[in-house]
Amino acid sequence: MDINELDLTNIARWPAAARAVIILFLMAGIIFLGYWFHNKDQLVVLEDAERKEADLKVIFEKKAEQAVNLEAYEKQLEEMRESFGAMLRQLPNQTEVAELLVDVSQTGLASGLEFELFQPKRENPREFYSELPITIRVIGDYHEFGDFVSGVAALPRIVTLHNIKISRAGKADMLAMDLTAKTYRYLEDDERAGEVAK
Repeated sequence: MDINELDLTNIARWPAAARAVIILFLMAGIIFLGYWFHNKDQLVVLEDAERKEADLKVIFEKKAEQAVNLEAYEKQLEEMRESFGAMLRQLPNQTEVAELLVDVSQTGLASGLEFELFQPKRENPREFYSELPITIRVIGDYHEFGDFVSGVAALPRIVTLHNIKISRAGKADMLAMDLTAKTYRYLEDDERAGEVAK
């Protein structure tokens, strides 16, 4: 039977091979249209979901590492808080500053130094502490200077020494040491609020 002899109105009488070809074309068309209008968009959504899954896996792995180390982080944080508290306890409050100044001067006298100048300056407020500089000039020798610096370092409160200058004193075989000693005082909550207001 020739293709021109096929009656489009009566497909049931077509030979089996022709019907099979038409059915295959229809199936291919339906599959193509289904893919084009339905599956294509879903494949894009699937690719996005796979990318998000990969990103989420990376985030999950990072968080899992953090979760594994959570106890170590918490322990480290607690140690840091204890260390910070210990440092804060080394900062004197308002009433202890006078005692600390006496301790610094007593350390110098115990080292055998002669004080020419011991002049506390005005406090410099910082974020949570206040800095009290003291201008000091002492007369002595190298060993006495070393004893003084060691004694200041051994004080239970924080005292730092800055701008140290050693020169010859007017007296024979004696040296003069000029320095700025800084001690620090913890600011109480009301003082910090006042500084913020300024």
